[in-house]
Amino acid sequence: MDFSCKDIKVGKCQGQKLVDGETMPLVLQPHEADKADMESLLLALKTNKDWLEQLIIKNSAVLLRGFDVKNAKDFNDIVETFGWDDIRYVGPAPRTHIYKRVWTANEGPLSEFIYYHHEMVLIKECPKKLLLFCEVPPPEGGETPFVPSFRVTERMLEEFPEAVEEMDAKGLKYTFTALSKDDTSSMRGRGWEDAFGTSDRAEAERRGKALGMDMEWLPNGGVKTILGPRSLTKVFDGRKGRRMWFNTVVGMHGKELSSALMADGTEIPEKVVKRCGEIIEEESIQFKWEKGDVLLLDNLALLHGRRPSEPPRRVLVATCK
Repeated sequence: MDFSCKDIKVGKCQGQKLVDGETMPLVLQPHEADKADMESLLLALKTNKDWLEQLIIKNSAVLLRGFDVKNAKDFNDIVETFGWDDIRYVGPAPRTHIYKRVWTANEGPLSEFIYYHHEMVLIKECPKKLLLFCEVPPPEGGETPFVPSFRVTERMLEEFPEAVEEMDAKGLKYTFTALSKDDTSSMRGRGWEDAFGTSDRAEAERRGKALGMDMEWLPNGGVKTILGPRSLTKVFDGRKGRRMWFNTVVGMHGKELSSALMADGTEIPEKVVKRCGEIIEEESIQFKWEKGDVLLLDNLALLHGRRPSEPPRRVLVATCK
């Protein structure tokens, strides 16, 4: 595939890696200095939409850098230019709606590390694409590291082939406990009323069932959600038959508010979870955010997270089918 066109050129950024012959992230910049304005960018995106979508699938991560993207409205214009359908976020992260299809990313304390995950990996329908916009880059830290999911599967199969195949054959079961109201002091502090868009328990149960989860109400007004069975790995069309590590075992196993087991109740060995976490970190890729950056991620191929940072940091997000 030709990596450039008359409107956009390929650039570089610190932290890029070559993974199985593919540059991650692939950096795209204005072809000429006087073509960095929003009007030129939107025209370039519209003209080369199919080409760009192929790049997102091929390279998994595409970084638009050097364009004059100023605010949520500009970012929303980029999102809508691609024409991908919106998908409502469902999950534990506290978020605020900003403008049309644009939300804040996880509003949990910047001092905390948000662990690697595929967005909405446990929900029946998850986003295929995740778009992130850096409105205010942090003075230090705050990167959004991402991990080629297939590399985790490959390495786990090398080190724990029997455990991987057992988990894949049995499937996984997760639990997560949520309070009724939001707690922005926690990166997983989104209350069930906000998550399900209702304060009515019966309606929340109906919506939860539609998303593929069972619910147990707790005496403190909170709820325990049960999800499963879920896959350990998945293969998606158009991605070279790669077996993606499409789960959140490391992020939920043995935590205060969550658990991860095999679907039949078998415990997942601690050493397997621990080593998986090490592998994920070893395979991670990150770059320093710059103001105006727009990162396009293939959510079916990449796990992503957030490094701790000094304030201020403001990254906005849009999720697409």
